[in-house]
Amino acid sequence: MEKRIKNMLPYLGILAVDFYLLPFFMQNTGAAMLIMLCIMPLIALLVGLLYGVRHGFNIWLAAAAFLLFIPTLFIHYNLSAWVYAPLYAVIILLGNGIGRAFYGKK
Repeated sequence: MEKRIKNMLPYLGILAVDFYLLPFFMQNTGAAMLIMLCIMPLIALLVGLLYGVRHGFNIWLAAAAFLLFIPTLFIHYNLSAWVYAPLYAVIILLGNGIGRAFYGKK
């Protein structure tokens, strides 16, 4: 289990940047929509995909991303944005599943 956690850390770091730093670029409604609905989900999908290709399927990555997003509700958003936490977890699961299909193929 310890190795899986160690393997997840770089990917969780990327998600932390995605969830905590990108919202600072939301200067208006258009930018917020672009970031929340396009850029952040795309990064989450790519993180799940890359993790799946390199390490296989891991449901804990999605769970950790879900928990990582929760504090942003109080920092950047309000409680109406809670729906994004499970949405990003599902997107990461999707990417992780797709990446798993290519795991170990060289």
